Amino acid sequence: MAFVGLSNLSRLRRAWLTAIVAALLCLAATALAVAETKSLKGVALIIGQSNYLHIAALPNPANDARDMAKMLTDLGFDARSVTDRDATKLKRDLERFTEDADGADVAFIYYSGHGIEAGGENYLVPVDADVPSLKDAGTSLVPISAVMEALKKTVPVTIMLLDACRTNPFPADAMVRRSPTASASPIGAGGLEPVRGAKALGNAPAADASLGTVVGFAAEPGHPALDGAAGENSPYASALLRHLAAMKGTEFGSVMRMVTEEVYLDTKAKQRPWINESLRRLLYFGVAPVEPTGDDGLITGERRQLLLTISGLPDPKRAQVELASLQEGVPLDALYGVLKALGTEKIPEDPTDLQKVLDAQAERLKKMMSERAALRTDDPEIKRLVASADKAIGQGAIVTARKFLDDAVGRVEQTNDAVDQAEDLVKQKRLADAAIYARRADASGLVFDYKSAAGDYAKAFSLAGKWDDKLRWNYKNQEAEALNAYGYAPATSMRCSTPLRPIAPS
Repeated sequence: MAFVGLSNLSRLRRAWLTAIVAALLCLAATALAVAETKSLKGVALIIGQSNYLHIAALPNPANDARDMAKMLTDLGFDARSVTDRDATKLKRDLERFTEDADGADVAFIYYSGHGIEAGGENYLVPVDADVPSLKDAGTSLVPISAVMEALKKTVPVTIMLLDACRTNPFPADAMVRRSPTASASPIGAGGLEPVRGAKALGNAPAADASLGTVVGFAAEPGHPALDGAAGENSPYASALLRHLAAMKGTEFGSVMRMVTEEVYLDTKAKQRPWINESLRRLLYFGVAPVEPTGDDGLITGERRQLLLTISGLPDPKRAQVELASLQEGVPLDALYGVLKALGTEKIPEDPTDLQKVLDAQAERLKKMMSERAALRTDDPEIKRLVASADKAIGQGAIVTARKFLDDAVGRVEQTNDAVDQAEDLVKQKRLADAAIYARRADASGLVFDYKSAAGDYAKAFSLAGKWDDKLRWNYKNQEAEALNAYGYAPATSMRCSTPLRPIAPS
């Protein structure tokens, strides 16, 4: 890990979607050319709160904490993970972490569990919290601002990611008091709010040792976040686990934009994370988890570029794509992937023209989805490529899907000669088998068993099938002759009402 000073902070003061003012690069050559780096020490505390005693339990935070701890360890942090902490233990964990952070360069906290906002303060909720706890929240809950202030005194950079914007677990009319004598405040209905104290530090005195903070929220201020399917990770944790590995050569702002749009797509536009930051240095990590390889690696690579493309689209276009996805019943990811394949510079500005593009491509997507089950192949390699193409389309990696299908077509062309040879062998076998049945039919006629002869000629007709048109109808005529001889010749088996004679192939 390393810091790099910023010569022009204003370049990073864009909309939060385009910069978090922190960059996570893996010793990028361009950065090294303009700045001197030094090795950094990072410590991490990961908290997962699942088994609440008096309020709604959450199935996934324990899973989130376990997986995040492994990832942060892989990133080079000295990481510690704790789960299901009551107020006493949670406060002690945070105090110990603050002490351990003394002398470190970066302190990283990930919290997954219940969190509430009241009176402008965000609180982490211990597993033993109940309604009476709200009467003395400063003691029974954990104010986030106090944690941030304590860390600011001991470590230059603090990163806190809060997967805690769940729906209020307390009664709707519950009131919160910071202390028993403080005024009461209602609990925010929609989730957490921006953390106080995470403000711009551009004018901070040089003696201030803090280089700033990054606070990430699983959902936008005032909006609840989803916990995800039971036994899995939350959408926010899943996105972090998938994309923090991209820090190898990618700035932190871009990584967090990927995380934001991943959650947005994964929740079908129901949830978008949000960042509150005040860093004044670029932050680097020199180690990254193992990236996906093979087909998954190709899909993930294009998806990350898709996520960055989505982050730059204005809200009106987003709304139009979301509506088209909902109305046409096609994946939101795939529709965005279509627009990326078109090229952002070619996306129509006029809503009517954009709608025409979305409608036409949605129809193609629906057709592909409806025909997916009808595709049959015995070639395992083609099966793999087609399955990967379907997965890529679902992830919005349209260009990668086309590559997989190009490879599948290449495989088809490679095997064409072998298939032609096999088909010729089948033809020879079918015609030889038909001749055997016809020969037995002839023998049956010699012993006046015309009924059996007709059956064998019918079998010969079916075997000749598509291989020899003249021969198969010769067998049909001979079947009709046998039936005539047998004394029964239905019109449907004959070309005319008079007795038929065998027709020799010309």
